[in-house]
Formats: sequence, C-alpha cells, structure tokens
Amino acid sequence: MNPNFDAIGKHFVHHYYSVFDEKSKRETAAEMYHPTEALLTFEGQQFQGVGAIKEKMKAIPLDNMARQFTTIDCQPTVDGGVLVTVIGQLKNCSENDKVMGFTQTFILKPSNSSFFIHHDIFRLALHDC
Repeated sequence: MNPNFDAIGKHFVHHYYSVFDEKSKRETAAEMYHPTEALLTFEGQQFQGVGAIKEKMKAIPLDNMARQFTTIDCQPTVDGGVLVTVIGQLKNCSENDKVMGFTQTFILKPSNSSFFIHHDIFRLALHDC
C-alpha cells in the first residue's frame, strides 16, 4: 500500500477540479483517465475509455462552475492505488442556479511515477421534498 495515499488523493482532487471546472479545459481532464479501461459512471450512465469520457465531458452544460469541498477522504488500495471520495457543493455561476450537493468517487491506479483514473462515479445529491 502506498503510504502517501492521503497527499496523493488530495493533490489529485485539487488538480482534477481545477481542470474540469473550467469549460475551456474540461475535455483535457479526460487525459487523466486510462485510455481504454477507465469507466465513468455519471448520474447513472456509463462511459468507458477516453473517447467516450471526453464526449460526455463536452456535453456537460455547466459553463462557469464554483465548487466547494465538504470532505475529501482517501484510502490506499492493495495495488498501490488510491480510493478517493469527494463530497461537496457546486453551482453554475453563469446562471442563477441553486447550489447542488454532489459526491464523486475515484479509483486511482499507479502507472510508472504517476497515477491515472481507473474508475469514477459522479452523482448529484438532489432530494425532492
């Protein structure tokens, strides 16, 4: 297990969202995923491989996002990877949208001296009252 799992996971989270939250850079976030094996589950829909993930990222309608993290939890995996769960809030600042809760879980796998995203699950935390 990687003893630096917490620092690796938290550094990854800040880097990933700094790219993803800027619409002009969002597609490049797909380069952080494994080219063929990566699996993204976004609001229940699954996308496998960088090509499909990049197309999904282009289709996300959020233009100018503000994001706040509530928690970033990291655990080591037995193969030297890192399991990361993020809970927070986001808002589309281009519109007068309400703040929405979200959760996102990543499995990062080691590759040489770096990591790639192997699995990613994103879900808005919306509740009907």
